[in-house]
Amino acid sequence: MNKYKHIFFDLDKTLWDFDKNSLETFAEIFNKYKLKDKSIPSLQEFTDKYTVHNIHLWDLYRNGDIEKKVLSVKRFENTLNDFGINDQKLAKELASDYIYLSPLKTNLFPHTHETLEYLRNKYKLHIITNGFEEVQHRKIKAAGLGQYFDQIITSEEAAYKKPDQRIFEYALGKANAKSSESLMIGDDMEIDITGARNSGIDQVFVNYSMIQHNEDVSYEITEMKALKEIL
Repeated sequence: MNKYKHIFFDLDKTLWDFDKNSLETFAEIFNKYKLKDKSIPSLQEFTDKYTVHNIHLWDLYRNGDIEKKVLSVKRFENTLNDFGINDQKLAKELASDYIYLSPLKTNLFPHTHETLEYLRNKYKLHIITNGFEEVQHRKIKAAGLGQYFDQIITSEEAAYKKPDQRIFEYALGKANAKSSESLMIGDDMEIDITGARNSGIDQVFVNYSMIQHNEDVSYEITEMKALKEIL
């Protein structure tokens, strides 16, 4: 597509396999702190409980209702409470280990490197992510993704979180890009796709799970390498 000059990517669950990397991290933490001996039946049950709390607290964080440091610990504190464990010290230790270990995991979705290698010779590539500043940069470095991107915009840096139109405007300004010449690629319909559309940016919905929807999307793919057909 000759109209595009700038391609913006989401990071988590689009390029970086968040679920797989998180599960590996939880397995390390689960064993390190012997959580099975603390009345938590299994890693899967721990992960399932955590996921529910994490999604809820991230919604609050995106809306500005809680601070980053609260989110980081509260998700573990609430998970432990579900198993009858009231131990804030342990919750803080789990939170600290998770923040340290998780970004070091390097699982990417299939064909990520080859697709980015193909695209970077034709377009300016950038990242827009809602993740924590220091965490996201460590992920990108550990996974060898930094070589592909001109600008990496985090919500902390921009002071706005997707889908807020202002983070997209900030990203366009930092990349010296026009919305009409840009494309946003992401896995979350509300956060990535609707946010970009409201900012006048075309979108690619990365629908790995092949969910059914009736949303208005510029393009849709189910695997990363399909971007080569669009671009």
